[in-house]
Amino acid sequence: MSESTRGIPRREFMKAAVAIGGSAALSACLDRGGMPDVPKGPSDLSTLPERQHAWNRFLATDDHGNNVAARHKILLFLNYRGDGTPTDAERETVERSLRSLERAYKRGHDGLLFSIGYSPSYFERFGATDVLPKPKALASFEDPKLDEQDAVVQLESDHPQLVLAAEEALLGNRDELNGVDVSGVTDVFEKADRRTGFVGDGLPADHQDVNGIPDSNPVPEDAPLYMGFKSGFKKNQASEDRITIQDGPFAGGTTQHISNIELHLDQWYEQDSRDQRVGKMFCPVHAEEGKVEGVGNNLGDSSEMTDECIDHVEDHARERGMVGHSQKAAGARKDDSPVILRRDFDSTDGGKAGLHFVAFQRTIEDFESTRTAMNGDDLAGNSSVGQRLNNGILQYMTVTRRGNFLVPPRSLRSLPTPNPT
Repeated sequence: MSESTRGIPRREFMKAAVAIGGSAALSACLDRGGMPDVPKGPSDLSTLPERQHAWNRFLATDDHGNNVAARHKILLFLNYRGDGTPTDAERETVERSLRSLERAYKRGHDGLLFSIGYSPSYFERFGATDVLPKPKALASFEDPKLDEQDAVVQLESDHPQLVLAAEEALLGNRDELNGVDVSGVTDVFEKADRRTGFVGDGLPADHQDVNGIPDSNPVPEDAPLYMGFKSGFKKNQASEDRITIQDGPFAGGTTQHISNIELHLDQWYEQDSRDQRVGKMFCPVHAEEGKVEGVGNNLGDSSEMTDECIDHVEDHARERGMVGHSQKAAGARKDDSPVILRRDFDSTDGGKAGLHFVAFQRTIEDFESTRTAMNGDDLAGNSSVGQRLNNGILQYMTVTRRGNFLVPPRSLRSLPTPNPT
């Protein structure tokens, strides 16, 4: 960040600072916009939820009751520095750091939201191979790199300064946040990777000067995601109860799947018509009946996947030569409810338009079954729908990375053993 950045609009500047990261980016961010006046967290941390993933009550809602995600995101991947298994002293170091963040900022979209999860590789150091499945390719046309770092911290806030400051605190580069003494985790962990992004009306349009999006700047000004439509409708999301592990040593926790997806939107915006985009994103019926206005805010609290869409997906493949992404995903419901909770976001990491697909669910198998439904393999071959062509939105994306993590309940979040007591 330099004097040359002075001419960059504030919103674009702040997003760029999060993407760059580090002390210099944070300093530039503070120089440009100052630190927001955010209340501290509670003095009694026992008042916070036991579930790390219990974020919904701390998010804003729109006019239809849909949760509105925090706008700026960082995924900080960490590797354990030690050999063998962690010590109690190291657990205390990590817990002290996480508690200092909770004391520094109130939990919320306009404060700070965070969680920490652990990979199958982490648990293998204890000789445990059955805590959760390893990541793998989930379609015949995928060849993703597999994320096997020990842990991942997800940081979110509407304020870019806060996610940067929290990251710097975890990495031991700050000893004070919001008047609270904070400490880092670098005696225990080393940084392995960081990924960043954003979600929310206007942010994708502000950041469409990247590979994967045509030069015509086609992303609608009010779109919350690069593909131009709203997602995360309340009735299309699993509840936090539904994704919570019910029994066993990590009851009260959840599992997290993180994919990195590159987007290829030239045809999406320059060859496909709006009706084709609506049909592929939602359902051909939505296009034929003009159900989707603009980015889809008129749909309310669901994507309106009626029986006309869900029960006739094979008919649509055969007769209309196209099926919708939401139409296929609706087939993965259990007891008429979704099984995954999406908290995904767009990204410009590496100068490419991308999506960090972050999903929480009770078991990794719930995610895999949802992804199998999205693949629509059963629809390809018996119609003009191909394995990826006209098969929802598959032809516009490439999965480059996949990782699975266990997000323990808050009381077990610091370097857990496979069988905590």
